Amino acid sequence: MKKTAFIFPGQASQYVGMGKDLYESYAAARRLFEQANEIMGMDLKRVCFEGPEEELKKTYITQPAIFVHSVIVDRILQERGMQPAAVAGHSLGEYSALVSAGSLTFEDGLQLVQKRGKLMFEAGLRKPGTMAAIIGLDKDQVEKLCRDVQNEGILQAANFNSPGQIAISGDVTAIRAALVKAKEMGARKAVELVVSGAFHSPLMQSAQEGLRNVLETTDFRDAEVPLYSNVEAKQVQDKEQIRSLLFRQLTKPVLWQDLIRNMIQDGYNPFYEIGPGKVLRGLLKRIDRSVPCKEVGTVEDIETIGEAI
Repeated sequence: MKKTAFIFPGQASQYVGMGKDLYESYAAARRLFEQANEIMGMDLKRVCFEGPEEELKKTYITQPAIFVHSVIVDRILQERGMQPAAVAGHSLGEYSALVSAGSLTFEDGLQLVQKRGKLMFEAGLRKPGTMAAIIGLDKDQVEKLCRDVQNEGILQAANFNSPGQIAISGDVTAIRAALVKAKEMGARKAVELVVSGAFHSPLMQSAQEGLRNVLETTDFRDAEVPLYSNVEAKQVQDKEQIRSLLFRQLTKPVLWQDLIRNMIQDGYNPFYEIGPGKVLRGLLKRIDRSVPCKEVGTVEDIETIGEAI
């Protein structure tokens, strides 16, 4: 019997026009977008459908936009009887995954994500930092790279995405020094990312403190299916552990490569990327080409879901 896994994207998967076809085709999408507008006190739907891109790229709008889109697709699939045997989400995507697994309601999840986005944006203003993608160095090399330039400021690996693709995060001076050093070490590519802060690093500590209060007052339930967490790359279902992992996630690296490998090892196959874009499908291909993954983010994807895997 197939053990289907749903994986949910994080920031950088947004695009202008996202969710418009879903809104026009499904009652569930209309209901959730209207609800989201009400909860957020803004017209999120309009920004998703019409942009401008600059607005959609703001952390505190991007995160709710991707979350809402992902939950809509998940809701439509589950209403049609397609349910995951396990879930995971990349950074922000962990919140979408928890709604899918029944640990959070849509309303509570969106309020958390909205607050998280604002806190991360504010932390980026308070302690400016940035991130960079390092292509072509392995985990040990990147960790050595971070140690070698630590006198320039705070720096750590932030996302272990796939073999040879790792993001680092920290002070701007440390990141710039690391870009030079990475090329000296033989990196194929080392490029600064356009982000509003040093996500998944100690520079997010003020956001973490702010998030603690909201997490403590949010009603979590035990997950109905295993969630593979960013922080530990292992499965979890206990609500208190989930709460603690979400708190730690803001300043800890995302162990995406290990998490996916553990899911594959535990027999999950095929994978579906639920939400906008196909970033995670690309990462999965680099982690293990033999495991099929289909992106599901549009009406066409939903209506042809049985054909491609």
